[in-house]
Amino acid sequence: MPAAINPISPGAERRDFQRVKVTVYGRYMLQDRSEYPCRVTEMSPGNAALAAARAGRPGERVVAYLDHIGRIEGRITRLLDDGFAMTITASERKRDKLAAQLTWLANRHELDLPEDRRHERITPRNPISALRMPDGSEHSCRVVDLSLSGAAIEIDVKPEIGAEVYLAAMRSRVVRHFDDGIAIEFAVVQEQNALRAKFSN
Repeated sequence: MPAAINPISPGAERRDFQRVKVTVYGRYMLQDRSEYPCRVTEMSPGNAALAAARAGRPGERVVAYLDHIGRIEGRITRLLDDGFAMTITASERKRDKLAAQLTWLANRHELDLPEDRRHERITPRNPISALRMPDGSEHSCRVVDLSLSGAAIEIDVKPEIGAEVYLAAMRSRVVRHFDDGIAIEFAVVQEQNALRAKFSN
């Protein structure tokens, strides 16, 4: 029943956990089962702020599937100019795991981890490709090297760090600028055979 929802005070919820600024992409589902893309801008083990196309309403249950983090669920606590804030319902074990994931996400640039050095980097047979920008425009580029989790690209334009871009239909985000281009990180770790096939012709 609606009376059993037990609305949560967003002020009290925010005091319980320290939010960190992150850029994490994903999708969320509202109570009516409609799904939309989103971008997490701040997050703690207990709550998150999402930039989203449709905000829902305070008290509404929401389930989100986030890159690097996985599934979270909770309730919308308040509406923001570009989305909404939500609580995260989780066990102590899940909160501990979230805290570790958030620490990694917040520090990986300082630790030089954006392209995940665990994955071998390869030089593509066909390095010429196109990068689709946040505004929908496409720019030709040269893929210097790539791994299962990211790529270094020579390109004339430099989207801001954190911008969502697409390389060969792979959703990615900009993690670094260098003299002749940018480094990007794929939203999802790729399959090696599929990745080679995209850049072999």
